Amino acid sequence: MTVAIQDFTPTRLDGDPVEPSDAALAAAGDRRAFERLYRAHVDRVYALCVRMVADRALAEELTQDVFVRAWEKLALFRGESSFGTWVHRLTVNLVLNRRDSDGRRDRRTVDDADAVEALPARPLAPGDRMDLEKAIAGLPPGARRVFVLHDVEGYRHEEIAELLGITSGGSKAQLHRARLLLREALQR
Repeated sequence: MTVAIQDFTPTRLDGDPVEPSDAALAAAGDRRAFERLYRAHVDRVYALCVRMVADRALAEELTQDVFVRAWEKLALFRGESSFGTWVHRLTVNLVLNRRDSDGRRDRRTVDDADAVEALPARPLAPGDRMDLEKAIAGLPPGARRVFVLHDVEGYRHEEIAELLGITSGGSKAQLHRARLLLREALQR
């Protein structure tokens, strides 16, 4: 039996393929190659930032920071993974480091009183039902981060624990809390 392997080639916004050498060219100082990389990956980076911080303005700022950092660190990109994978990991690390530098380490867990306060005070009318994105944005910060990393991005609890500096059990507890709060918010 012969198995056909499909080759996936990322494309730029104009539909042209991103050349595998764009990362190497950009590392050598080619700004146009870096611009092609930027255009090919900016939407995914922005979407990840929005899901992690639930603030579009901050997500825009973080997206720019990611690509500034990518330009500065491009010489460290060894090509062992795709550029997209490398910039994804860079994004996650930058968002988490930003959170830490903003003094939000104490928000890794929330007590039940904080979780209840995060919910709307009055029931929503049927025409005002929250969509999933708004429900995720309304989660407490620690629960939102774990939910996005686990259920959206596919990280394992052990990886999340290492990224956030919490225990694997803490990650599981935050995910459980996030799912309960989402269920409540979406059932209204």
